[in-house]
Amino acid sequence: MRAVFIGRVAPILALLAAGSPAAAQQLQNSSQLKTIEQCNGAERTPPKVRIAGCTALIDSGDAKPSALAVAYNNRGNAYMTTAEYDRAISDFDRAIGITPDYVKPVNNRGVAYLKMGAYDRAIEAFGEAIRLNPGYANAFANRAITHLKLKQYDRALQDFDEAIRLDPNLRLARSGRCWARAVVGDLQAGLGDCDIALQLGAADAATHDSRALIHLKMGQFAAAIDDYDSALRLKPNLASALYGRGLAKLGQGDKAGDRDVSAARLIEAKVGDEFAGYGVR
Repeated sequence: MRAVFIGRVAPILALLAAGSPAAAQQLQNSSQLKTIEQCNGAERTPPKVRIAGCTALIDSGDAKPSALAVAYNNRGNAYMTTAEYDRAISDFDRAIGITPDYVKPVNNRGVAYLKMGAYDRAIEAFGEAIRLNPGYANAFANRAITHLKLKQYDRALQDFDEAIRLDPNLRLARSGRCWARAVVGDLQAGLGDCDIALQLGAADAATHDSRALIHLKMGQFAAAIDDYDSALRLKPNLASALYGRGLAKLGQGDKAGDRDVSAARLIEAKVGDEFAGYGVR
């Protein structure tokens, strides 16, 4: 799956209120401060620690509604990390129920549906996030990625265009649009998107794989092999990169490409059909 955008963890400390300044001071002097820090934890914080911190905060009764909604959203994000999508959706639902105009859990609920393969529900969730905040570039990008999963390339390109209009430096949107353009044959424009994504720091296998497909379709076999090599260094079992590299080698007259093609088919039996759908045989 192409990368998706989960709403950033929201800080809770500024939202907490037990009521009076004295109560707030008491809270800061208590062990709850550590609980808050755990719930606010960055991605490198172990998800179990984040879940425990948010659960303790939710159960404490010390948080006003705005902070409680953030705690549910943050715990939902942690459940996403452990692939407990049903629990994540339940927490996002609770956050939305407390503060219906809180857009992050709406977007995040869409991401959970996307990861579960419930694409129609994901599109609906991202659409609601966009309704709440028409300037939410990440929601447009996530909806575009969902359209890609459904092979709705025109719709994906429309959403990627809007995401990039809102945030020209949204690197994963650039990478996603590169892929969509590679598939539909808008090769030169797609190449520009991938180049920008890499310049912005999107040093991931998907971006190299996308640019490699463009080079392959252009008949630039050496450049395609270079990008497929980069993708495979990052993700050694990426079937599309193995298959594409095999085709590029064969395009150069190197029969060693057959080994890559065979290895790719062992990982993903229908990879050849996918490339045929991209116009590459």
